[in-house]
Amino acid sequence: MIRTSSGSADAAVVDSRAFTRELDALRAEVERELSLEDFAHFRKIERWGRYASAVGYATAWLGPNPLSAAALSLGSTTRWAIVAHHVSHRAFDSIPGVPERYTSKGFAKGARRYVDWLDWIYPEAWHLEHNVLHHFHTGEAKDPDLVEHNAEALRRPGVSKALKLAAVGLYALTWKYTYYAPNTFQVMTRARGNRHQQACGHVDEKGPEAQPHYLNAYDPRTSLGRGFWQACVLPYGAVRFVAIPLAFSLLGPWASFSVFCNSVFAEALTNLHSFLIIAPNHAGDDVCRFDGPRRNQSEFYVRQAKGSVNYTTGGDVRDFMQGFLNYQIEHHLFPAMPPRAYQRIQPRVEAICKKYNVPYLQEPLFRRVRKLVDIMTGASAMTRSV
Repeated sequence: MIRTSSGSADAAVVDSRAFTRELDALRAEVERELSLEDFAHFRKIERWGRYASAVGYATAWLGPNPLSAAALSLGSTTRWAIVAHHVSHRAFDSIPGVPERYTSKGFAKGARRYVDWLDWIYPEAWHLEHNVLHHFHTGEAKDPDLVEHNAEALRRPGVSKALKLAAVGLYALTWKYTYYAPNTFQVMTRARGNRHQQACGHVDEKGPEAQPHYLNAYDPRTSLGRGFWQACVLPYGAVRFVAIPLAFSLLGPWASFSVFCNSVFAEALTNLHSFLIIAPNHAGDDVCRFDGPRRNQSEFYVRQAKGSVNYTTGGDVRDFMQGFLNYQIEHHLFPAMPPRAYQRIQPRVEAICKKYNVPYLQEPLFRRVRKLVDIMTGASAMTRSV
């Protein structure tokens, strides 16, 4: 039996073995049903993102404008939050007939990085930091994406609320290159330097709080910094903000300048969009963080539910705009599933959680954003659980 908390105190006893059996049975059932229809649905969603990018560049040369920037932003967010996210989690690896470039073995590997997912974030670094550390240590000290810990400096008393909110806003507009890119790269670099840690999927026994600040990756005087600039900053920056705007110079200097401006604006928007749909997934005074490591699969399942939050779900358009991250509980229980599978199983997962009195949090996105901001600014604290 596992004690689980609802609110701020442990309030219910869960039949963890039965809970685990039902979830395992659901996972097995869904895995048997996966087919090329799930892949076709994913390709449709991918095309929506491609269309957005095409519209953005087709109009960006006319002059700096919010519509072109928004379209470019949506295309970038789709490539990360939906395409790269699910493919890197092996969502299509087991479906016969799926091209290798849509499997974890082929996606963004080598030169395909420039085709599949050219971003500030290095694909291999994302896999280790997100797929391994975050997913297997959700809400623990070893979770590199634990918001309450990462925002510790901002949460301290003595700083005005206005200044804290301004800092949150700046962070939201820049977080891919002020947090995710350097943090994922330094995690990968540490793991490469210690084969035992890499095999175990750990940062080290003391967790990320004992590590140097991730912004050290920007220091070109160090081997870490030089590697980061070479692998992350220069490739993406050169293509997005130099090569592509220059390609429009055939239409004149105004066209090239306009594409550059819209690309910079789009970068801020895609940072904001991805921040709004990703960061609130594991933050809030009603979300748990955990004091020790999980002991078994049953505790893993319970923790994924207690430490994750869904947004409003249903309908491809709404799910697309939320990056399918509105199915965060289902995704953390079963990471290697296509987006369409989460749509199918969401009501059943919710019912199983309620049956065994496991918290299942689901609220509209912007209500969760407010709770995230409260955590980041120290206005509230997350629920502690064992």
